Amino acid sequence: MAAAGSAAAEPPRRPVIVMVMARSVNTSPAHTLPPTAFRLSVSARLIWQSLSTLIILVLICAVGLVAIGSGTGLIALPFEMFVLAEKMPFVFRAHMLTAAFALLLAPVVIAMRHRPATHRMLGRVLGAFVVAGGLTALPVAIFSASSLTARAGFFAQGVVWLGLLAAGVHAIRHGRRALHQRMMLAMVAVTTGAVWFRLMTGTAIALQVPFEPVYAAAAWLGWLIPLGLVLLSPRLVRAFG
Repeated sequence: MAAAGSAAAEPPRRPVIVMVMARSVNTSPAHTLPPTAFRLSVSARLIWQSLSTLIILVLICAVGLVAIGSGTGLIALPFEMFVLAEKMPFVFRAHMLTAAFALLLAPVVIAMRHRPATHRMLGRVLGAFVVAGGLTALPVAIFSASSLTARAGFFAQGVVWLGLLAAGVHAIRHGRRALHQRMMLAMVAVTTGAVWFRLMTGTAIALQVPFEPVYAAAAWLGWLIPLGLVLLSPRLVRAFG
């Protein structure tokens, strides 16, 4: 009875309500761009991409046309290249012309990637130019009057060029489209080495810095840097998907 009375004397207990507060998401302008700023950011990025693409295409066209002129004798060669052309006229001129046509055709093949029939046809033509340009690059590099470091860079570029083409062809024949795309873009990156090589050496001449070290470094960096950008940047590869 005492226990019962004691229990009756206690006030009734109120149920405990546990409230879980959801963390609010801060959507203040400090953390998100206003629509106008976002549109400006996207527009600026598109303008920059379009401008950089245009500059690269202009450089490709300029270097490709100069190479064709050099290979056909319409443009005078520098002394070192003139000596090499006299030593092995057919191989040297064949290399200049086929490499130039590969450089000029590569952007067209990429642009036609969404038209399978045209892309395949042009891709085979590009592959033929790369094979001819790569095979003739090897003796040209060996018998060049450049330093050993520069000749090694040119020789390695030719080997990598051919290797990437072979890897791309093997990938597409086995239905590995993504790998084919990556290898072909890497091959095109090596192809553009001619552009960056001439840009580096031309800058060295304009700035009157020691030419031979720059020439030797450009023989490697001209194609290794663009190749590295393609192989190490999946986003860049997806942009050409």
